[in-house]
Amino acid sequence: MISTKNLTGDIYGGVTAAVVALPLALAFGVQSGMGAIAGLYGAIALGFFAALFGGTETQISGPTGPMTVVSSVVIAGEIALYGSVEAAFPTILATFVLAGLLLVLMGVLRIGQYIRYMPYPVVSGFMSGIGLIIIIFQIFPFFGMKAPAGIIDTFSNIAQIASGMNIQAVLLAAATLAIIYLFPKITTKVPSTLVALFVLTIVSVLMGMDVKIIGDIPKGLPEVHLDTIMSLDWHHPMVLFVPALTLAALGAIDSLLTSVVADNMTKTQHDSNKELIGQGIGNMAAGLIGGLPGAGATMRTVVNIRSGGKTRLSGMIHAVVLLMVLLGAGTYAKLIPLPVLAGILISVGIGIIDYKGLKHISHVPRADAAVMVIVMLMTVFVDLLQAVAVGMVLAAILFMKQMADLAESKAVSGVLSELQDSKLYPDEVNIPDEIKSQIHIHHFDGPIFFGFANHLKEMTKDYPEVSVVIFRMKEVPSIDQSGMYAIEDAVLELERRGVNVVMTGLQEQVKDMLRNIKLIPDVIEEEHCFDTFDKAIAQMKENWSSFSEKNR
Repeated sequence: MISTKNLTGDIYGGVTAAVVALPLALAFGVQSGMGAIAGLYGAIALGFFAALFGGTETQISGPTGPMTVVSSVVIAGEIALYGSVEAAFPTILATFVLAGLLLVLMGVLRIGQYIRYMPYPVVSGFMSGIGLIIIIFQIFPFFGMKAPAGIIDTFSNIAQIASGMNIQAVLLAAATLAIIYLFPKITTKVPSTLVALFVLTIVSVLMGMDVKIIGDIPKGLPEVHLDTIMSLDWHHPMVLFVPALTLAALGAIDSLLTSVVADNMTKTQHDSNKELIGQGIGNMAAGLIGGLPGAGATMRTVVNIRSGGKTRLSGMIHAVVLLMVLLGAGTYAKLIPLPVLAGILISVGIGIIDYKGLKHISHVPRADAAVMVIVMLMTVFVDLLQAVAVGMVLAAILFMKQMADLAESKAVSGVLSELQDSKLYPDEVNIPDEIKSQIHIHHFDGPIFFGFANHLKEMTKDYPEVSVVIFRMKEVPSIDQSGMYAIEDAVLELERRGVNVVMTGLQEQVKDMLRNIKLIPDVIEEEHCFDTFDKAIAQMKENWSSFSEKNR
């Protein structure tokens, strides 16, 4: 439900956010290869529908740096496959619409709640990589030259800048960066990117500078391209699905990270799954009218909140303002110099880089630093989705190793009579000597999972000749399939050697799992599973002979 209780604040927040969004939307459209108007269409459609249906009240959505980088790759790849923008246009738009549909599906399936499990080194490396990509792609436009097709091509052709640069373009791009970083020292009430856009466009026109400009922008309301999308070539389905999945995954991450920022500022709690549905609907709408896909935009959301925006109405107003600009300013927008947009995009790239993470790279665990660097380099030189996937796998493996190492370091195993008192629990100290020497104790501390399973097997081989082995399981909250089978192998080996196995302190999940595979009671009898260690020892004292007898 839309609230009008904060109408004045929402209007001011929405208008201010639109002012910030305008130059970025135009710049992202140009960078994508679809033209400035595609960025504006995307900002309008996504901005309106994501605000209307999303789960973050103050979120401002539109084309973002990360989404534009992926969109650029998608567009370039599909143009290379089909031969021209016109031939690839149906597939490009279908990819964008499918990405929105996948986002809606993620929300319906409640996948949004799992995004929070993405490790910081992966997010840091990914965002820094995106920032570097944006900067690298704007090196040639900064000097007034056409950007090469890819990162590698940019570096391999860098020597051409010396002979092909346009000095006037360099001056405009440098002036853009100067205004963006210096104007806030004068005032922050007017976005410095907008000041740079207006002032330097006027300067370029009045001085008759010989620089490339945006060019003609379509006037009037955008056309719905449903028929165009339906006419696409279905002979290459993976060309459609894989890029759409990449865009959807990135859009989910980008949007929900911005939602967290908004929560921290407003002291509210967003609905992550509803947010994904809203972002999906917005991206589908953007694709249908030929707009770029996007996500929740952190800077624009922050500006909205600081300017008084408190409800979803602010995001919708932001989109309406951009629509008014589209209908009335196309004649003037076509005069914007491309070097000015290059300067704006470079500032965006600089802002995306995670300097905090890079600054602390020598002070964080080596594994985290390695993951961050690998993800960053793969983002720049390989593929964004592959970078995130590899980063997640590496982070998971390294985390599992750390947990396994921790469990191993805390595990205590030995014959009670031979262990130092400092390694014994208080209830293990005062046990009669006649049974103490025949009991091998094993303290488990933490979940028993695949990372710990091999260690358990190795420890079992080293058990001495005793009558009873007690597995103390009170500190084991869970066990996975690998852990269950490792326990089973250990118990069967001990039973083969004629050693009775006793378990104490089994938690519900662990007990249920061991019962599911019939380890209890088929191998370990129910009467050898005790709630507490004290009960197990009391039973042994009363009937030690039944425990000390070797199995036949």
